[in-house]
Amino acid sequence: MEPVALITGGSTGIGAATARALIKQGHRVAVTGRDADRLAAFATSAGAGDRLLTLAGDASDEEHVASAVRRTVDSWGRLDTVVANAGFSLPGTLEDQDPGEMRAMVLTNVLGPALLVRETLPHLRESRGRIVIVGSVAGVRNTPGNLYSVTKWAAHALAENTRLLVAKDGVGVTLVAPGVVDTPFWDRRGGTPGEAPAMSAEQIADVIVFAVGQPEGVDINQLTMRPTGQAN
Repeated sequence: MEPVALITGGSTGIGAATARALIKQGHRVAVTGRDADRLAAFATSAGAGDRLLTLAGDASDEEHVASAVRRTVDSWGRLDTVVANAGFSLPGTLEDQDPGEMRAMVLTNVLGPALLVRETLPHLRESRGRIVIVGSVAGVRNTPGNLYSVTKWAAHALAENTRLLVAKDGVGVTLVAPGVVDTPFWDRRGGTPGEAPAMSAEQIADVIVFAVGQPEGVDINQLTMRPTGQAN
């Protein structure tokens, strides 16, 4: 039977590239995103037909996450791979960021992956599937006043907490921590990577596919990636 994957934040960037890569590998893939128009545009460009399911919703909302999981399983009868990818950063530091936007970032980047794990574990235990949490190099080093970094430290802790919780069940857990990636992630920060070395979303997707494609009994726990030339 064809494996089934669910990816949050899947309409652009790393999520969309991972969806394309998994579909190419024979998966059926459901992707979530807040922007229905972006999801529709991605579905059109992907050309995957009934192998792709797009689900508009908020990755930090418990009911939206539960609905996405339910609709994925109802559509295809199983769930094998989950990629917690939805997340964003803010410009500036915690000294000048809007508290409402700070709250939204913490909920999306920390609560969102936790809700996804919570809702999908029963299905992944059944399929002996895999969880990928997309972290960041920002989750292994600190910079002054970087609240995004704080959220990614938390996501890294979630990955290890989850691994310890499900190791006995045969569920794999992988943390993928990229450095600079040239994606729409930078739009909300008010810019692009500029002249800095950067990887592509497709390169990150290839590593995610590598992790979830390991044979049963092999669990890759953490992969940290930087573009050559990124010092920090």
